[in-house]
Amino acid sequence: MTLRIGVEEEFHLLDVHSGLPAPGARAVLARLTGPGFAPEFQSCVVESNSGVHESLDGLHADLAASRRRLDAAAAPLGLAAVAAGTAPLARLGSHEGVTDHPRYRHMADEYRRVAEEQLICSAQVHVDVPDRDTAVRAMCLVSPWLPPLLALSASSPFWLGGDTGYASWRTMLWQRWPTAGPAGCYSGAADYDAALEELIGSGVITDPGMVYYDVRPSAHQRTLELRICDACPRVETVVLVAGLFRALVHDACARLARRAGPACAGHHEWLRAAAWRAARSGLEGPLVDPVTRRAVPARQVLHGLPDRLRPALEASGDWESVRELLGRALADGSAARRLRRAAESGGLPAAVRLLIAETRGDTGAVGCSGADGGPPPARFRTRAGRAPVPGS
Repeated sequence: MTLRIGVEEEFHLLDVHSGLPAPGARAVLARLTGPGFAPEFQSCVVESNSGVHESLDGLHADLAASRRRLDAAAAPLGLAAVAAGTAPLARLGSHEGVTDHPRYRHMADEYRRVAEEQLICSAQVHVDVPDRDTAVRAMCLVSPWLPPLLALSASSPFWLGGDTGYASWRTMLWQRWPTAGPAGCYSGAADYDAALEELIGSGVITDPGMVYYDVRPSAHQRTLELRICDACPRVETVVLVAGLFRALVHDACARLARRAGPACAGHHEWLRAAAWRAARSGLEGPLVDPVTRRAVPARQVLHGLPDRLRPALEASGDWESVRELLGRALADGSAARRLRRAAESGGLPAAVRLLIAETRGDTGAVGCSGADGGPPPARFRTRAGRAPVPGS
């Protein structure tokens, strides 16, 4: 059985002249008809929600179309949508704060500077699961493999106009929330839900939606939700991550059904360390191997992942697509690497232009793909919009 997938993407809204985040979510959303888009915590961020899909081709077409719609709504307002963990030229206080909503206002009052600096965007993947018990038990099996997915998505080397030295600085900002990080292991849904009630009872969070684990059962859908990844400039990267995560969930469900899942030793502190390593390195340095727990080159971990998941990938019809997309991703390097190369030649404004172009799917823009490894695979190639890249 093919497990269906869906994706939530978050986008920074940037002023095309300054490259700074702009509080344009309300105006942009007013220009978007129909479902699929929503405001986010910050007024300079918009969320896009895909439909539910069985194929990666269908998911890619949906995400690419949503990006075109968002670009068409933002451009007449002098704005550009950017899918990246952070906006390179962001300045605190330049975006006029949080969205006017009671829940968001409470979060701003309670978490103060952590909330004020929440100028970050992520990509979240939902995969069908049979039931909530399975979702909770599968978390333990998939968790060791999430840092490599973070490395694939890493797109936030810059913060407040400077290079952080990290491939995903968004991860470091995100981990300051009290419930962010590895999910841990639970015997089932009742055990997990009791732990959530205890967290809520402590007063640290107010509702289950504020549980920000790297992976979690959805509170509203029968899905397991991946939350560790940066927003990805290239839609092909999102599709690749979604395909790999679906395979991980499929594999975990199959192991649970035949009682073949490894017993958990309960030591999850290494998972936080592995996520830090992925945020620091991206695809250009070492990762913590999920099997040996030793440092190995990122490409070694990721090259071996499709082979490990081949039965699950073939069951979903994703084997060839994932291999092709992964080969391109490893050839081109992380978005963090591409952004640094752009900044080396043209400063941070060039990095912003690259982000805008890649988010639009403009594969003809300098540095979008051909500079490192040619255009993306033909079957997943996004048709570029016709509007020029600001500042180019």
